[in-house]
Amino acid sequence: MGAADHRPGRIAIVLSTFNGERFLPRQLDSLLQQTHGDWRLYWRDDGSSDATVELLEAFSRGPAAGRCVRVHAPAGRVGATQSFMALLAAAGEEDAVAFADQDDVWLPEKLARGCTALSAVARETPALYCARQVLVDEELHRLGVSFRLARPPGFPMALTQNIATGCTVMLNRQSASLVAASRAPPATVHDWWSYLLVSAAGGRLLVDDEPVVLYRQHSCNLVGAPHSAPRRAMAALRRGPGLFMTVFRQHVAALWAQRHLLSRDAAAEVAAIRAALEGGMLQRARVLRRYALERQTGLETLLFRWWFLIG
Repeated sequence: MGAADHRPGRIAIVLSTFNGERFLPRQLDSLLQQTHGDWRLYWRDDGSSDATVELLEAFSRGPAAGRCVRVHAPAGRVGATQSFMALLAAAGEEDAVAFADQDDVWLPEKLARGCTALSAVARETPALYCARQVLVDEELHRLGVSFRLARPPGFPMALTQNIATGCTVMLNRQSASLVAASRAPPATVHDWWSYLLVSAAGGRLLVDDEPVVLYRQHSCNLVGAPHSAPRRAMAALRRGPGLFMTVFRQHVAALWAQRHLLSRDAAAEVAAIRAALEGGMLQRARVLRRYALERQTGLETLLFRWWFLIG
């Protein structure tokens, strides 16, 4: 089917919550303000002890009546990644899926912009849309704008850095089904895993330079977004190589275990990187020369390459 033959209609918004009562009302209100109004909200609470569930149940009975589906399984607290994976599996009929966080505020054109971008991709091709964000504090005061990509995203670069911020991500039906059918490793986050899989499967990556959400920065952020290269590098230095290389190794192992989902080229790249991780520094240096294992800035790339060589 050609690029001009379709446009996503019904959107599944997937929302995982945990003790989000402080910020959730503004997010839910921003869903109602979307110019693309054909959506259904799938939500799962991950064990909140505050009024989060009551807020969502009231939203489901009131302004969003008939448009909300609560996902109960799996029971208990499983963490954000597994919660979002369960939500992806539950949302199986809509034309596209949009990840939502409990503490952000969507700008009115968010869904519409994602639909427009995804409509340029043939149905049978996996596609992931993401966009920049307006960074705000807890009271929604503007701090800046997330960084503009210096290098185009793709694989295997996706192994080195996540550029697909979850609160902006939309997946077409093909990519949503791809991610839902996969097994995410324990150390990953749902947006990075989606970016990895779609890029490794040979899918389309659509990056919107226009901000589409107010992205709150606060002490409870799962990840957060330092908005300058030096700050990102300093944050990486503080975390150190241990955590990063754990995630890197888990991503490589999970992709290799599910290489039937990958393109032939990506599977070959994963095989080479996997062998280098099991080899010595010389073998790792060869892989760095051969493949585009880079981050968005030169400083971050140097840091990654050092960690890859020694880790």
